[in-house]
Amino acid sequence: MYCIENKEFPCSTSLAMRYIGGKWKTVILIHLIEKKRYSELRKDIPMVTERTLSLQLKELEEDGLIIRTVHTSKPPLKVDYELSEFGKTLIPLLYAISEWGKKAADIHSKVTIEG
Repeated sequence: MYCIENKEFPCSTSLAMRYIGGKWKTVILIHLIEKKRYSELRKDIPMVTERTLSLQLKELEEDGLIIRTVHTSKPPLKVDYELSEFGKTLIPLLYAISEWGKKAADIHSKVTIEG
């Protein structure tokens, strides 16, 4: 049994999902394999609302998976996001999830590929 902030996780898989299972988190993380500005993330993942993106980035930063760097003190702020060393340990998993998604798309006829 694992515990974080008085919340129990019965196994290591459920603990892992606590870190990466949030709405859009894995998509955000795979885009952050390369350092990106907030505006680049918005362009790369346009279907994510600004509010959701901001909340997920904050959670990922609080969990130590990403690093947020502010480059200016005056608006408009220039902010970069990148994987932390801890976050970089997810790279093989993120690629595996991506490959699995491609295979799932090939296998299931109800999945269509657009664009």
